[in-house]
Amino acid sequence: MKDKTDVLQGTLALMVLKTLDVLGPLHGYGIARRIEQISGDLLSVNQGTLYPLLLKLEQEGSIASEWGASENNRKARFYSLTRAGRKQLHAETQGWQQTASIIDRFLTAKAGDFS
Repeated sequence: MKDKTDVLQGTLALMVLKTLDVLGPLHGYGIARRIEQISGDLLSVNQGTLYPLLLKLEQEGSIASEWGASENNRKARFYSLTRAGRKQLHAETQGWQQTASIIDRFLTAKAGDFS
């Protein structure tokens, strides 16, 4: 069985926005499960972190929510990406790609690269 790692600080918003972009409207539990599945069950999404983030993203206008029925007919809040959320996703994606590129340079550097 794989050990699960908590989602790195600062990455959950990007993962939530991307999940909603790809899969469309989902409730909070569904978002958490999809993130865990996409990670190959290597990540664990803390509910105590996810729901405050969803509220923050909604207050910022990046996502919108409406009440609906979940798969098991329970009342659930479904979240969807807004136009502002798509812009935020694009900007955050570019930022993370640049950060990953910089870190990759350090991880692949050899002694001669530092002289």
